[in-house]
Amino acid sequence: MRTKILRRCCLLAGLLTVPAALPLIGGQSGARLEPNLPKPVQLSPAETARLAEELRQKVQVEMPPGLELTLWAPEALIVDPIAIDVDPHGTVYVASSSRNNLPLDIRGHPNWFPIVHTLKTVEDLRSFYEKEMAPARSAENAWIPDRNKDGSRDIRDLTEFKERLYRLKDTNGDGRADFSQVMAEGFNADPTWDVAGGVLYHEGDLIFGVPPGIYRLKDTTGDGVIDQQRTISEGYNVHPAFGGHGISGLIMGPDGRLYWEVGDMGFSVVDQEGRRWSYPHEGGVFRSEPDGSGFEVFATGIRNLQEFSFDEHGNLISVDNDGDHQGEHERLVYIPYGSDSGWRSTWQYGKYTDPKNNRYNVWMDEGLFKPRHAGQGAHIIPPVAPYHAGPSGMVYNPGTALSEEWRNHFFVTSFPGAPANARIHAFTLKEDGAGFALDTDKVLLQGILAVGLRFGPEGAMYVTDWVTGWDSNNAGRLWKLDAPAAAGSPMRKEVQGLLIEDFAARALPDVVTLLRHADMRIRQKAQFEIVRRGDSKPLVAVAADPAHRLARLHAMWGIGQLARKDAQHAAHLAALLKDGDAEVRAQAAKVLGDVRHRASGDALVPLLADAAPRVRFFATEALGRVRHTAAAAPIVEMLGENDDRDVYLRHAGSLALSQIAEPSMLEGLAKHPSRGVRLAATVALRRMKHPGVERFLADADEGIAAEAARAINDDGSIAAAVPALARVLGTRPLTNEPFLR
Repeated sequence: MRTKILRRCCLLAGLLTVPAALPLIGGQSGARLEPNLPKPVQLSPAETARLAEELRQKVQVEMPPGLELTLWAPEALIVDPIAIDVDPHGTVYVASSSRNNLPLDIRGHPNWFPIVHTLKTVEDLRSFYEKEMAPARSAENAWIPDRNKDGSRDIRDLTEFKERLYRLKDTNGDGRADFSQVMAEGFNADPTWDVAGGVLYHEGDLIFGVPPGIYRLKDTTGDGVIDQQRTISEGYNVHPAFGGHGISGLIMGPDGRLYWEVGDMGFSVVDQEGRRWSYPHEGGVFRSEPDGSGFEVFATGIRNLQEFSFDEHGNLISVDNDGDHQGEHERLVYIPYGSDSGWRSTWQYGKYTDPKNNRYNVWMDEGLFKPRHAGQGAHIIPPVAPYHAGPSGMVYNPGTALSEEWRNHFFVTSFPGAPANARIHAFTLKEDGAGFALDTDKVLLQGILAVGLRFGPEGAMYVTDWVTGWDSNNAGRLWKLDAPAAAGSPMRKEVQGLLIEDFAARALPDVVTLLRHADMRIRQKAQFEIVRRGDSKPLVAVAADPAHRLARLHAMWGIGQLARKDAQHAAHLAALLKDGDAEVRAQAAKVLGDVRHRASGDALVPLLADAAPRVRFFATEALGRVRHTAAAAPIVEMLGENDDRDVYLRHAGSLALSQIAEPSMLEGLAKHPSRGVRLAATVALRRMKHPGVERFLADADEGIAAEAARAINDDGSIAAAVPALARVLGTRPLTNEPFLR
């Protein structure tokens, strides 16, 4: 739904302000930041009280008993807010954008369709815009607003749209913000700069996501103005898309790495080691160390997640926006490493330039957007369930926020463009094989046009309010949602104090004890502090202690952090592969694979037959990541036992085989008696882009033959196998529509 447009329009927290001397970010594509920022705004207690009372009478909301919504920041302090973050002291950072009015949404330019899908890099897009919107073409570009009033409608007008980053504070402790400052304004050097949709407060810095990149920003003087910045990653936004399908969702993962996503504007990223990661027709989820090293594409096939969250077991959950096709729906998704959710930007448009051949849309006609069903493409991870329209902001309860009733809940906004039907939904999941199923789904709040969500240190939920409509409208508010009966409880006060505290001053045993805390934020902070000290011994001891599962998980994740710097630490996890707790076995396998601990290969193989599907899943994934070639045959055996019942096991098996099996072995599986094995082998060869996949075109099961046809035809094709695909049309009768397309 169009909600996506809104969400990306904002700069996430970490209010940016930059003096004139600050260098541009990222060379020629650097951010042009304004040296003359708006003056800070300070409201009196009487003014904030008056504005809050006016809105209390004006805004009508619905929520379950036991919750209370209060205005935290009025429009006098913030406009056009999207994303948000809150630091340990309660300072709120908000991203704001006028780019929601930028006239580059692909729906307004059908004449661009044949061209834009040939663009592969940010530089390609910049050249395309410079040509299409050259000053010499002003007369034919009446759609460009003359924003700079120079009488010419050209590319220079589009640099007048600016992003803002705000900082807001409650300076007198009355529970309402009374101070607002624009920390930075700009990010508009040329039209390849898009909506700022991600911000994260991290160790005093602000990590900021605005296509074409991710940047670390610092205020070294404490005056609220950013005066240092450094590129973490660049290369996002390679072709026009629906408005706002850019960078969002910046979050710190349980493994100590940054995670973020980009929508289907595509990407072509060169990492710090010089490797290019190019996916021009789809969005993805990414991760790296906080300094940008160790960059990985975590998942692909994304349309426009906006935000995602990790639960207390480290599972990455989100809701992806639909393509606005009739009969389609948004998708609740579990996103494991290496997964492909199936979306390509080309699925958006069909063949609009050929009206005689525009009836078949792969995304819709093959049901790629639906939960698992017969005949669905096997190369994708299907959604967990359909979900509500217009997902945007998302957050997971860290354990002590709101009240006990809302523990273990994910919260996600639904943005329909008008407040009356806008909602914040709350849902829980339950394990289903190696994946998940939707368990409960409730409405937390209805009546405000919520976009961004974050929990504050005191346990309340902070909500950005777009107020109304789809376009930037120079309006905006921040609300605070809480459970009054739990607010100010001893536990919540304890959490607030611990978030502020410098754990470096604590004795190590005291920090270790906090790995058992009820709040995920405190457990993670303790984990990161122990890792900072560099000694794995306390983490090894906690990981081996069966008394507290969540403490054990954080200890294992911490060992993984240390092992990414020194592989010897990973050896301590091998014993946990035989632990009595299935989740501990699963996490041990996951971390060993994540750090590529090759010596653990033999110990991982027995887990392919574990009673718990989740253990089998992570063990299979790990065997591929550690390149344990001897595991190829046992993985095939696991796939045969699964026989395609669990799509997550199929995914893990096909991914691992693509990493460790010889193509000739996979081709030989064309005669395997198990349909599940043959299907996984087909997907593995697709991942390898190997022409040997043509062997499966002759499979008696037309579904497997169709999967081979998809592999050869889609995503730029496997050119060497195209002749074999063409020959099939004359050699066997076909009824499978995906094959024939």
